[in-house]
Amino acid sequence: MSAARPPEGANAALRDPLARRRLGALLLALVVLWPMLVIAEFKPQALLAPGTLRVMGGFLAGFLPPALSADFLGLLAHATLQTLAMATAGTALAFVLAVPLAFAAARSLSISRIGPGPGRWRGQAMRTAVRGVLTVLRAIPELVWALLLVRAFGLGPGAGVLALAITYGGMLGKVYSEILESGDTRPARALLETGSGRLAALCYGLLPGAAQELASYTVYRWECAVRASVVMGFVGAGGLGQLMDQSMKMLNGGEACSILIVFLLLVLMADALSALLRKWLA
Repeated sequence: MSAARPPEGANAALRDPLARRRLGALLLALVVLWPMLVIAEFKPQALLAPGTLRVMGGFLAGFLPPALSADFLGLLAHATLQTLAMATAGTALAFVLAVPLAFAAARSLSISRIGPGPGRWRGQAMRTAVRGVLTVLRAIPELVWALLLVRAFGLGPGAGVLALAITYGGMLGKVYSEILESGDTRPARALLETGSGRLAALCYGLLPGAAQELASYTVYRWECAVRASVVMGFVGAGGLGQLMDQSMKMLNGGEACSILIVFLLLVLMADALSALLRKWLA
């Protein structure tokens, strides 16, 4: 007895109507990505070469056991506090710089956009200028700023704090303004249309709906600042990065392993802080 064949309409219903379009997009992505991988000299097969595996195995074996001597743990605690201080101070200064710039750049707080008036073009020009400043601030990586500022401040975390403040100020300002524009702007617009000031429209019209996202992104940037502080330590900005650089130059894998464990704990702490803030703001 032969099995019943499904009707032709059922097979047609199971087909993906966008399958060809998705396949074409995938092929186009591969065509674009392949030359980029060639230009970047990306050769993953080199990782599987016998000589490479032997060298990597010997290098990783030197990371165990982690260094736990009292003298090194004292240095590690001081470097950790220095990294946290650098990241926190840099993010705080970036926040102070970003808030007024985001306030000026946000179109949702523009009174001149309510209707035609003599200040319409002036407001547009000011927002364009502020967005240009934000672009300049975030265009130069914090590592480059640290290299330049180390010459002025000397070795230590001072250069790292200012480097983070400049670059992250531009990043926070841009994202803050976009968050304030992407949410529900009707309450703020209603306040502005009834004659309310921009600050009141921000506090009562935009912040209640955007507070969670703003806080989450700020904590995420602080987490990025911790990682950036470690990297800047390699150019003389102090903290865990400088201690890691010294350990790697001395080929002390145990010390490097302990530093990596502390770094992982810092990232987990940032994740927990972000979740706590989102829960509190909810």
